[in-house]
Amino acid sequence: MWLAMVKDELGEDLQINWRSFALEQVNSTHGDNWKAWEQGSDYVSRGLWALRGGVAARQQGSTIHDAYMAGILQAKHVERTDIRTRESIIEIASAIPLEINEFTEVLDDSKTLKTIGNDHEHALELGIFGTPTFVFQNGFSAFLKMFTPPKNEAMSAFEHFMGIAKERKYFGEIKRPQPPWPRGAGD
Repeated sequence: MWLAMVKDELGEDLQINWRSFALEQVNSTHGDNWKAWEQGSDYVSRGLWALRGGVAARQQGSTIHDAYMAGILQAKHVERTDIRTRESIIEIASAIPLEINEFTEVLDDSKTLKTIGNDHEHALELGIFGTPTFVFQNGFSAFLKMFTPPKNEAMSAFEHFMGIAKERKYFGEIKRPQPPWPRGAGD
């Protein structure tokens, strides 16, 4: 939700190139040869339908894709909606001004799973282990775990993050001891 606030403020000055990363693959206990995106239609995934929706929305342009991502993140992280089904993804997509027939055609296409697999494998080559990870044009990348800041702090938080993550390769990890974090961080 934080990036949606920042994107609202910066508009076209901020280009986000979302890509698929299957957390259920990273967290799998099925062994190295098992791939979530290669499972049959009887496999109940925790996140592949949402990723498939991302690929389908991306086919309709960055504005549509950004709207889809805002919708999916709102549903999952704010409204706590179960987004594991095809139907839930279509319902979220229906609230976005996209071409729904084209969306569902790509959503259901098996090539979409191949795209997810390719995105995921490329992310692993970059050393990515979780989401969200930001990969910058200069080759630096950074994983970020955070709470959504208040709207009036969204831009300054983004600027501070960019100052550390994008330009300063010598910051390897910043972590707050628990407790007290995250106690009160979301207030």
